Amino acid sequence: MKKSLSVFLGSLLSLGLFCAKPVLAQKFRGQQMEAVDLVNPLMGTESKFELSNGNTYPSIARPWGMNMWTPQTGKNGDGWQYQYTADKIRGLKQTHQPSPWMNDYGVFSIMPVTGKPVFDQDERASWFSHKAEIVKPYYYSVYLADHDVTAEMTPTERAAMFRISFNKTDDAYIVLDAYEKGSEVQIIPEKNMIIGYSSKYARGPLPENFKNYFVLVFDQPFASVATWEGKQKKDGQLQIKGDHTGAIVGFKVKDKSKPVQVKVASSFISAEQALLNLNELGNKSFDQIKEDGRQIWNTTLGKIKVEGDDIDQLRTFYSTMYRTLFFPNKLYEIDAKGQPVHYSPYNGKTLPGYLFGGTGFWDTFRALYPFLNFMYPSINKEMQEGLLNAYLEGGFLPEWSSPGYADIMVGNNSASVVSDAYMKGLRGYDINKLYEALQHGANNEGPMTAVGRKGVEYYNSLGYVPYDVKINENAARTLEYAYDDFTIYQFAKALNRPKAEIDLYAKRAQNYKNLFDPSTNLMRGKNKDGKFQTPFNPLKWGDAFTEGNSWHYSWSVFHDVQGLINLMGGEKTFVNMLDSVFVQAPDFDDSYYGGIIHEIREMQVANMGQYAHGNQPIQHMPYLYNYAGQPWKTQYWVRQVMDRMYKPTPDGYCGDEDNGQTSAWYVFSALGFYPVCPATDEYVLGAPLFKKAILTFENGKTLTIDAPKNSGENVYVNTLQFNGTNYGKNWLSHKALHEGGNLNFDMAAKPNYNRGATLSAAPYSMTNELKGDVNSTKSKKKK
Repeated sequence: MKKSLSVFLGSLLSLGLFCAKPVLAQKFRGQQMEAVDLVNPLMGTESKFELSNGNTYPSIARPWGMNMWTPQTGKNGDGWQYQYTADKIRGLKQTHQPSPWMNDYGVFSIMPVTGKPVFDQDERASWFSHKAEIVKPYYYSVYLADHDVTAEMTPTERAAMFRISFNKTDDAYIVLDAYEKGSEVQIIPEKNMIIGYSSKYARGPLPENFKNYFVLVFDQPFASVATWEGKQKKDGQLQIKGDHTGAIVGFKVKDKSKPVQVKVASSFISAEQALLNLNELGNKSFDQIKEDGRQIWNTTLGKIKVEGDDIDQLRTFYSTMYRTLFFPNKLYEIDAKGQPVHYSPYNGKTLPGYLFGGTGFWDTFRALYPFLNFMYPSINKEMQEGLLNAYLEGGFLPEWSSPGYADIMVGNNSASVVSDAYMKGLRGYDINKLYEALQHGANNEGPMTAVGRKGVEYYNSLGYVPYDVKINENAARTLEYAYDDFTIYQFAKALNRPKAEIDLYAKRAQNYKNLFDPSTNLMRGKNKDGKFQTPFNPLKWGDAFTEGNSWHYSWSVFHDVQGLINLMGGEKTFVNMLDSVFVQAPDFDDSYYGGIIHEIREMQVANMGQYAHGNQPIQHMPYLYNYAGQPWKTQYWVRQVMDRMYKPTPDGYCGDEDNGQTSAWYVFSALGFYPVCPATDEYVLGAPLFKKAILTFENGKTLTIDAPKNSGENVYVNTLQFNGTNYGKNWLSHKALHEGGNLNFDMAAKPNYNRGATLSAAPYSMTNELKGDVNSTKSKKKK
């Protein structure tokens, strides 16, 4: 049970921070540079409701930290909490926001002001300029012109330190905003302290006792105090509770040489735990915390070191890699005994163990989780334990957690996230209980549409979710359920489950075939009576599909591309269909939505035909040429996407970044391969972007990727050697890569039409496994 604010004060405990060792630098034209200095946290921040160039905010945090901090330019509750084109800052905000579409929870902000103790978010707002703003993953500084104040912040995982530099004045104030939807603040002058909580959240339902408790400790005494609720300020009042509350503390500043420093921490568990979390700062100075953060980021980013001649490519690489290291973020805290403990957004209890939140598996099963399995398996092991706790506490695995169940998007892709981790070698948690969770989710509807499987009775009996039974986005659900069944099939085989059980999921994994329309060679909604929906417009967004059209979703057969090739009548037609995605006009039918949604606009302005890289369903599609013996087309189009759709600038993405997924696509692709089908051991080949990359795995082994001839013209793979031996396949094994060694790419300006042009070179397809003919050497027709 959570305790009241008035009883939590106690002695501070010492808690040491991990201090990372410096890492070898990246190289630009032979000159060493540190990875963290190549990151632009503002990449993707020039976004708005109508058009996303990333929909990101500058996230000032530690990797996977419980809390992130950001300057707030938008009004309270605005999902676009920081926009690059804005010119005023309203506060420095603690955030857990996964995306503007999900909005935020557990929030509060602080804002320095001078002159008058104004607290209204519009009145306290100050003009600022990017010319007087410093943005690093571990540090933020901004000059607030209206108040003649420089504000700096640097975080740990659950705490942060602020340094506020006022000029000499008797009217310096710091405003705390605890937000609406229920909050409370208490000022404790004798301890230079403010405590309180915020109850605000955007996605629910959450238990009634959900709160984010916070504590602020200042290094200088208060010259004045006030609290406020709504529009009313209460001078001298120390405690207030209401819908929207806050506090104002004043200072007498002698000169700028002695800034006001504030230590801040928070907890979802209790006020006592918030005070315990404050110990992450220890007795370290602001600059020591800042340097610790810098070294931790350098070490984490430095697991991959790249070398090249294009500084923007290096900046893009490390800026996107930075985005892969936030979500899902830690919801667990460390108790007085040093053990992980968490508040459960599923049942409202405080329980032992790990928990994470802030991710949607519809997005992140594709590349983000595979990237964690590839480079950071230890954190994903914690995440798998957190998923198990979510199942035990809520009865289902989440499909979107923010922080608990969120009713948005489709699919049952927790199956992919769990299965891929196991297939990539993660162990040390209750595998059998997680398998039980997958079976439960695959065979039941959940407490809301997005949990479990909506339409599961139709799917299990008919082999698809019908178009005419008032279940929206039915074709997308069917295709994703079929892939999810494949991942359960893989998991079941690995666990030596009964044959009948394995066969059941193998059969369901083939359900994608039920929606294939041979008259168009596309996927199409099907009615309950077995007839295809009519009329059918493959350019219609939504309706039977999710945030896309049939041209986008028809490739969602990750596990059986050869089966899809067979349905289309062979490799030639399949390749022609792939080519058609890029050569069509970006036409669309928006009638389902009643207007142009931002995903449509992002496809339209990209000038890549029907290819909509700004949204997830089609992001794997350029890699599918590898299955039809024409890998050079993958090499061409992947480089086109990297060059045209990503820049290390505020408008540097081509759609929603989405919790690391669109970033992970770039990181993988820049290394030269991509996980088309999570829950297999394979990565499908593209072509590397850099002349050299060195990957250091958690097992201590290293993989060197050499492509010395790589350039803007030399985008094609002429030959590939793996550990000195010619390698002709169009895929790489996760297990083999983790043994370390060398990949040597000979890059050329013209395609090699012979390399990778046989069936035996193709990546895994379930059809080949079931037929047992994966070693066929039949040549593909070149084009």
